Amino acid sequence: MSLYSKRGVSAQKEEVHEAVKNLDQGIFPNAFCKLYPDYLGNDEEFVNVMHADGAGTKSILAYLYWRETGDISVWKGIAQDAVVMNLDDLLCVGIYDNIIFNSTIDRNKNRIPGEVLEQIINGTQEFFDLMKTFGVNIHYLGGETADVGDVVRTIAVNGTMTARWPKSKIISNEKIEPGNVIVGLASFGKSTYEKNYNSGIGSNGLTSARHDILGKYYAENFKESYDNSLESDVVYIGKYRISDALGLLSPTRTFAPLIKELLENTFDKIYGLIHCSGGGQTKCLKYIPENVRVVKDNLFAPPEIFQKIQEASKADDHEMYQVFNMGCRMEIYTDEDFAAEIISQAKSFNIEAQIIGRVEESDKKSLIIKTKEADLAF
Repeated sequence: MSLYSKRGVSAQKEEVHEAVKNLDQGIFPNAFCKLYPDYLGNDEEFVNVMHADGAGTKSILAYLYWRETGDISVWKGIAQDAVVMNLDDLLCVGIYDNIIFNSTIDRNKNRIPGEVLEQIINGTQEFFDLMKTFGVNIHYLGGETADVGDVVRTIAVNGTMTARWPKSKIISNEKIEPGNVIVGLASFGKSTYEKNYNSGIGSNGLTSARHDILGKYYAENFKESYDNSLESDVVYIGKYRISDALGLLSPTRTFAPLIKELLENTFDKIYGLIHCSGGGQTKCLKYIPENVRVVKDNLFAPPEIFQKIQEASKADDHEMYQVFNMGCRMEIYTDEDFAAEIISQAKSFNIEAQIIGRVEESDKKSLIIKTKEADLAF
């Protein structure tokens, strides 16, 4: 059993998928978000989406950093994480404007004071203000903040996005076919709209990253930061302190400014979009058509943060690429002759981009990831 499983989490969310398998899959089953008829406007030419996500256990890292350093501004990054995990999912179905957002914050009031809530709420609005300068308009309609100390040990920061969008402008992933290439967008670096260098960690796999990187000091001094029923050999087994410059708290980068430009100007050239979030580099398997094989043979070299996690956890490549984005958090499926245009536009935002793989014909959907050491089959 992997360390990830021993810590009570699942990269593939098998039990969740089993629980919802009988629900309506929406108009476009391969689309990255579930899309429904236009119940809001009753127009056959439009669709509705309501999507929920959040910062996950990254909020615990913010909690530890804040308690150790006193720097309360770290919570603004968590606000961005919760928004981007929703926003970049909506980008994958072609939605980039006129979006409604509601936040959902559950806290233990004894540990999380009102000042933290202010940072999260203000940080959310500041991020929306930044996106507005790129023509990505997100309307903040409030939400729910609940004091549920009996349920939550520290804080959970989540949100929901709602939009109404023309059906003719939806990316459904149904156009992905053999012969397509995949342009990957790097999760690391410093884009033109980021203040600091981004490690690329995103908001997935942070349970394992936290326990693999940080030391026993946190198990001993912050018992509220983990499931106390876990065996000690999987709890905070690393050698670092949270204040070390590791990049674990880099806010999740959004690709909205770039994807908006591509969708507005070259919609017909974008055949599929995959956000490599939960499930890491294997996320595409859930959304590609049945008759294709994806081969990723030119991924970015994994950034330092993932090298540190693998060194500490001793996880093999198979598990690492299943859990983490490994430096590539967005995939664009397109024609080979259009890839250069995407890469050029990404460069204008100082985002690294390259052809990371291709789509081949297959009798069943599958994925091959080629690393320097081996070919990984999924």
